[in-house]
Amino acid sequence: MENLAAKYTHIPGWGIDADPKNDPTYPLKHHTDSEHDGYNWERPAQQSQDVEVLQSIERPSLPAVFGTTVAPQGLSGQLRRFAFKYSESHYGHWLPLLLADRVNMVEGLVDDLKQGHIPNIFAEKGWKAEWKHNPLGLVQKVATTALVTWAVVAFFSRKKDKA
Repeated sequence: MENLAAKYTHIPGWGIDADPKNDPTYPLKHHTDSEHDGYNWERPAQQSQDVEVLQSIERPSLPAVFGTTVAPQGLSGQLRRFAFKYSESHYGHWLPLLLADRVNMVEGLVDDLKQGHIPNIFAEKGWKAEWKHNPLGLVQKVATTALVTWAVVAFFSRKKDKA
């Protein structure tokens, strides 16, 4: 071990933590275990579960309190159920959740149209504020969206003409 220490003494800062008195956490290393006193608390009463609550596979039980705005439903709900079969450290958890959010937005638009409500996309997307504070960015977004939409429509209509 001493050979190793001598081998690297030319590196500035090498072995700086070898002396415990020079370690910035030195006083904390001598615990009295009094910090564990705060861990003894009574668990709050369990919130009743009236709707389906998706739960991470890393948790053995539901937390005492959780959000229950809307139960998972439709295609987005199926995607969310699929995502919660995977660990939170896995892409199979997060990517389907991202997709489910986008699908849920489309499902909401379809639901609005079914109920006879035409959504005000301009207001809901915050374009008024963006026009005020970032007009060039808004014009770029709209132009890019229009260009991509035109390209997709042109691509698919061209294939129909050849057939």
